[in-house]
Amino acid sequence: MLELNRVQYHYHQERFEFDLAVEPGSIVALMGPSGAGKSTLLALVAGFIEPSQGDIQVNGHSLLAQLPHQRPLSMLFQEHNLFAHLTIRENIGLGLHPGLKLTKAQQAQVEQAAQMVGIGEYIDRLPEQLSGGQKQRVALARCFVQPHPIWLLDEPFSALDPVIREEMLTLVKRLATEKQITVVMVTHHVSDAKAIASHFAFMRRGKVEVTESINQLTSCHNNQHLSAFVRAGE
Repeated sequence: MLELNRVQYHYHQERFEFDLAVEPGSIVALMGPSGAGKSTLLALVAGFIEPSQGDIQVNGHSLLAQLPHQRPLSMLFQEHNLFAHLTIRENIGLGLHPGLKLTKAQQAQVEQAAQMVGIGEYIDRLPEQLSGGQKQRVALARCFVQPHPIWLLDEPFSALDPVIREEMLTLVKRLATEKQITVVMVTHHVSDAKAIASHFAFMRRGKVEVTESINQLTSCHNNQHLSAFVRAGE
C-alpha cells in the first residue's frame, strides 16, 4: 500500500495538497490537465522534493526520512537517462550496483531482464546504436532488475510513436503482473490509461479530485472536469 496523507507542497505561488491510496499490485494512471500536479506528486513520492506537511507511507512506514535511493521504488522518465559510454548490459546492471560489481547471479539477472524486454541481442551495444523505443526498453529493464515493489512512470513513452507506445504499455503491464509490482503512471492519453491501468486518479489544480477503477473513466462521469478531459482525449 502506497499512501499520501494530506501531503502539502508549495512552489512559488502554487500550492499542492495530495491524498491518495494505491493498493498493492494495482496500476494507477495519474491524469489531468497540464499543471495539475501529476509530476509533482511523483517527485514527492520519489523523494526528489520534500513536502511541507503530511506523510508518505509504504505499508504503514513513512518514507520521509529516506533519501531517494533508499526508497522502495524505481522510476522511469520520458528521457531514458542511459549512460552513452556504457553498454546496454552495463546500463541495466546499474540497477543492481552503482559500481557494476555484479555477482554471477546478478549478471544472469541482467541478461534475463534484457531478454524479457526484447533487447537481448543488443546487450553489448552502446545506446547510440539503438532506436528511441529500444532505449526505453533498456531503461525499463533497469527498473525490472531492481527489487522494488513500486514503479513510478512519468510519461516514459509519450515521445514514441503510437504503435511502439502500445507495445511498451503492454510490456509494462505484463512485467508488473508477473512480478506483482504496483505502478503509478503519469499519462495524458486516455487510451493509454485504459490499455494498462486498473485504476485512475484524476487531478486538477494541485489536488486529486477523483480516484476510481478504470471502467469509470468515461465522458459521462458526474465530475464535469473529468468528463471534459476524457472527451478531449477521445
